[in-house]
Amino acid sequence: MTYDSLSAQVAPHLPLLAALRKTGNVTRAAELLGVPQPTVSRRLAALADALGAPLTVPDGRGIRLTRAANLLAEAAERGLAALDTGVRLAREEVSPESGHVVLGFLHLLGRSLVPSLLRGHRARYPGVRFTLVQGSRQEMVDRLVGGEVDLALLAPLPSVPALASAGLVDEEILLSVPAAHPLAGRRSVRVSELADEEFVLLEQGYGVRTLTDELCAAAGFTPRIAFEGQESDTVRGLVAAGLGVALLPRFGPGSPAGVAEVPLSPRPYRTIGLAWRAEEPMTP
Repeated sequence: MTYDSLSAQVAPHLPLLAALRKTGNVTRAAELLGVPQPTVSRRLAALADALGAPLTVPDGRGIRLTRAANLLAEAAERGLAALDTGVRLAREEVSPESGHVVLGFLHLLGRSLVPSLLRGHRARYPGVRFTLVQGSRQEMVDRLVGGEVDLALLAPLPSVPALASAGLVDEEILLSVPAAHPLAGRRSVRVSELADEEFVLLEQGYGVRTLTDELCAAAGFTPRIAFEGQESDTVRGLVAAGLGVALLPRFGPGSPAGVAEVPLSPRPYRTIGLAWRAEEPMTP
């Protein structure tokens, strides 16, 4: 018999050895384990047979573990302690009071939505720990499917069979132009009017880039690309420098320096939502 197969036979009896070492008595060990005394005696005999050596010797009105049994019992206690720690950590990991959540989200959402959601969650569950991961929409979808993140805030919502999602909020998309641009003072602008403009875009894989391409295609043109970037702040900075126009969500209560935000007509919106793996229970 190999050590692996012997260990597999011994493992179920580790609590018995630990109880016998603690009590020194079969009856008290049975009470500690919550099983009948004959069951303890049978398990003890089966374990001794598997090991090929006696595990107990009489000691007055009780029993005493042999040296071999003591060595095994010490290992059993260490193993059970490690298992208890593992069970505790596993329960904490999924507990709404003290769990750990890896949250992925788009760069554009880090300014206001993510801080607002985390503030509300922490008020209810102050013991939950968050690891925050930012990236493009496609990167977040890939990481979510691959199990690298637990939840992801995405826009638009993914249509991936492995994922489930729920919408949270609709966000308006505006035209961002240099403050001195002829369109800066308009009450609204149609996307078709932008056919001759140069665009500053987020790279492929970002949700706003996909939406920009779709809006331009619906208006009958492909955007002329002046620059591509990975951060919305970079895109806005290039717009402020007069290097192009962009379609972006609203910056905040006021427009960023050097940039005018103009509503589009008709007004486009994107849905921001929470996505998770469909076949797994959500962590808190």
